[in-house]
Amino acid sequence: MAWIVLVVSGVLEAVWATALGRSEGFSKPAPTLVFAVAIVASMAGLAYAMRTLPIGTAYAVWVGIGAALTVIYAMATGGEPASLLKVAFLLMIVGGVIGLKLVH
Repeated sequence: MAWIVLVVSGVLEAVWATALGRSEGFSKPAPTLVFAVAIVASMAGLAYAMRTLPIGTAYAVWVGIGAALTVIYAMATGGEPASLLKVAFLLMIVGGVIGLKLVH
């Protein structure tokens, strides 16, 4: 159960990071609200997962999922240019997250 919660929390990290950028310094109410809800839920899920998973592993997986999804979303929506090297490095992050799960 902790792994499922951790993955969902990692997805929520990408949500709050994207909403933070779209809030334009908290000047737009809707993205600011999405940011606030997503960050609280993401942190709560991370805290829950850390009750059973090692802190270093849980944090690395949480950050890896959030970072990778944030960049993938930005590339897919045209907010950031895509390149073969970026995709290769994102695959390394995803591989690292999978590796941490496999060696747990």
